[in-house]
Amino acid sequence: MGVAILLFAGLALATVLFLRQEKLGASPRGERLERIRRSPHYRDGKFRNLTETPLLSEGHGWLDVLYRNYVATIPHHHPTDTIPSVKTDLRNLPTDADALVWFGHSSYFLQLAGQRILVDPVFSGQASPLPGTLKAFPGTDVYKVADLPTIDYLFISHDHYDHLDYETIVALRDKVGTVICGLGVGSHFERWGYAPDRIVEKDWYEALSLEGGIQVYVEPARHFSGRGLSSANTLWASYVLQTPTYTVYLGGDSGYDRHYADIGRKYGPIDLAILDNGQYDEAWREVHNLPEDVLLAARDLRATSILPVHSSKFPLAAHPWDEPLRKLTELNEASNFRLVTPLIGERVDLGPDSDGGQAFSRWWERVR
Repeated sequence: MGVAILLFAGLALATVLFLRQEKLGASPRGERLERIRRSPHYRDGKFRNLTETPLLSEGHGWLDVLYRNYVATIPHHHPTDTIPSVKTDLRNLPTDADALVWFGHSSYFLQLAGQRILVDPVFSGQASPLPGTLKAFPGTDVYKVADLPTIDYLFISHDHYDHLDYETIVALRDKVGTVICGLGVGSHFERWGYAPDRIVEKDWYEALSLEGGIQVYVEPARHFSGRGLSSANTLWASYVLQTPTYTVYLGGDSGYDRHYADIGRKYGPIDLAILDNGQYDEAWREVHNLPEDVLLAARDLRATSILPVHSSKFPLAAHPWDEPLRKLTELNEASNFRLVTPLIGERVDLGPDSDGGQAFSRWWERVR
């Protein structure tokens, strides 16, 4: 009995210490929490999707999902080869060049109308608060904060660890001008040393103007949020970035829903739709697109080009590492969207004079 009590006490202490880690961030309080409570998307202590959204699709259970993802053998879950990449010099990229550089998973650098924009950066080499877990595939962790120029705007889609990375955010503190995020996410940034006047938190259907004449429209996604024991207490979002000549959709993490068609009607046609395509499961299709959903979303958005993200860096789901790109490419043969599939670090030219003129290889086909 004494040994059991000691083990229980030790486990309880370890849990408390883990939950007090700075990397878990902070829950919204005070005036921030009061603003959240006034949101029409916040009910009964949680943010809600436009459509009722269970974390697991009908017919799936947690035991099955846990077994499939953490116990069963998953063929080709990790690449045997090193993932290929190039390294564009971002610090010397001409500011008049509209361009994008993907860092793997859902992290990318976007230069638009002379503004340097960073989205969901994760440069720590893992997508988990537990040391040594969910590590990046060899060859994918190419960039570090030191490789980046000064960032005008840092966009965060939501606060999950594979999108909001403590080590990266702390290292970026002196390089970032303004943080743009959903309601409540700013509480993490304040705990990590960012001044409140550098953080802009928005609700769905709100807008803001950036330097360079960029208009930003904050729109829904179908997902969820949470770090530690908190769930859905901060807002997940997608963003439309619009200049007089070019429109980019930053989709964040999302399952397929009516918000894509709503966005397409309001802001389409979309020149480049950056869409969640990877780390999916039939059990999670309410909150993560399957490849076929990506094409439906692009249709609804009235998109010309698709940049599929959320793949090729972390093993977060029970599918072969290359399946998202392979399946999307195969399915797109009947749809004929322009697929933008750069290597990690490869420069993608943007703008009305660039679309369609740049070719991309099926680089994943050369990786075992």
